[in-house]
Amino acid sequence: MPDQISPATRSTVPHATTKSTTAVRAPAPSRRRTVIGTGVGNALEWYDWNIYAIFTPFFASQFFPSADPTSALLSTLAIFAVGFLMRPLGGLLFGRLSDRRGRRAAMVASIALAAAGSLLIGLAPTYATLGVGASVLLVLARLVQGLAHGGELPAAQTYVAEMAPRERRGLWSSLIFASGTCGIMVATVLGAVLASFLSENQLHAWGWRVPFVIGGLLGLYALVMRLRLEETAAFEKQADASGHEPRTSLWAGFRENRSACLRVLGLTMGGTVVYYTWAVSAPAQAISLKGIDASSALWAGVLANLVFLVALPLFGALSDRVGRKPVLYGSYIGGAVLAFPLNWLIQDQVWQLAVSMTTAMLFISAGVAITPAVFAEMFPTGLRTTGVGFPYAIAVAVCGGTAPYLQTWLSSNGKGDLFLGYTVALLILALAVIRRMPETKNTDLT
Repeated sequence: MPDQISPATRSTVPHATTKSTTAVRAPAPSRRRTVIGTGVGNALEWYDWNIYAIFTPFFASQFFPSADPTSALLSTLAIFAVGFLMRPLGGLLFGRLSDRRGRRAAMVASIALAAAGSLLIGLAPTYATLGVGASVLLVLARLVQGLAHGGELPAAQTYVAEMAPRERRGLWSSLIFASGTCGIMVATVLGAVLASFLSENQLHAWGWRVPFVIGGLLGLYALVMRLRLEETAAFEKQADASGHEPRTSLWAGFRENRSACLRVLGLTMGGTVVYYTWAVSAPAQAISLKGIDASSALWAGVLANLVFLVALPLFGALSDRVGRKPVLYGSYIGGAVLAFPLNWLIQDQVWQLAVSMTTAMLFISAGVAITPAVFAEMFPTGLRTTGVGFPYAIAVAVCGGTAPYLQTWLSSNGKGDLFLGYTVALLILALAVIRRMPETKNTDLT
C-alpha cells in the first residue's frame, strides 16, 4: 500500500500527490544547466567505477604481491567491494545534507570527494615502492570514492526529478543513466585505446594510471559546473515551510515511509547485480576468465553501451505514456528469462560477448532509465534524497559491490551457474515488488 504520512508530517513536509493542480517547472536556462551540471558530475562517478573494473587485471599486481596473479586480482576486486561499504554512510550523510541544505550543496560536496579519490589512485605508489602502505592507500581512496558516490546518485536523481516537467519526468530521469553510460563509454574507449597502443607491460607499469588522473581532472571541471547550478523550486518551497515549523526527524520520516524504503531495496538488489555484471565487469570477466583479447572485449563493451545509451530516452519517454510499471515489468522479466542463455553464449569469441552484452543491456535500459523518476515519486520532498539514498546504497553495497568478486570466484571454481541462479532470484523478488507498488506516472512533486 502507499505510505501514510502523519498529520504532523503533512504540515511540514511537502509530498508527492497526484491531485495537485500545479507542477514545479524550471525555466529553460535552468533546465540546460541541469543537464550539463548534473550530467558531467554523474558521468564522472560512473567513469571512476568502470575504470577501476576495467583496469583491475593491469594494476592488481601493483598494489599486492605479484607472485600469485589470481590472488592479487581477487584482492583488488575485494577492494572494489570495500568501496561499496561506504555507500550507505554516504547515502545517509549526503542525503541528509541534500534534504537539509539543498540538492546543489550535496552534489558539490560529493563531486569534490570523488575527484580526490580518483587522483589518489592515479598517483599512489606501488607495492614495490611502499609495501603494504600502497594497499592501504588504495583502500583509502576507494573508501573516499564510496562515500562520495553513495551520496552522488540519489542527490543527482532527486535534482533532475524535481527540475523536470511532470509529464516528462520519465524522459528526464533517463539523463542519470545516459550521462552515467557516457562516463562508462569514455572509460571503455580510453581502455580500448590504451590497450591498442600500449604493450601489456606498459599497461601494467604505468598505463593504468592515465585514466585515474584524467578522472580527477574531470572532477575539478564538474565541481566548477555544479557551483553554477540553481536550487530546485521543490526544495526551496519545503525549506520556506520548515523555516516556520519544526522539521520532521530523519527516523520518523523513515518509519512513516518504510514501505517506499523497502521498495527501493527490492528493486535495487536485482537491478544492481544485473547492471554491474553486464555493464561494468563483463569485459574484465571475458579477458580474465575466457581469454578474449583485451582490446576486442573492450570494444564489444563500447558497442553494447551505445545500444544502451540510445534505448534509455526511448524507454523513459515510453514510461511517460504507458506508465512506470509496464516498463519495469519488461525489464525485469527479460533479465530473468535471459540470464542463463546469455551467459552460456559467451565462450571464447568476441562476437559472443558483443551479442550477449548488447541484448542484456537493452533489457536493463528499460528499468534503469526510469528508476530515478520511480524513486522520487515515492517520497515527500523533505525525505526524498535520504529516503532513496540510504536504502539504495545498502542494496548496492550488499549486492552490487560484491557481484564482480562473487561472479569471479564462483566462475573460477566452475560454479558460475550458482551466480546466475542468485541473479534470477533477486530479479523475481523485484517483480514481486513491482506487482505490489502503486503506479506513480504523472505524480506532482510538491
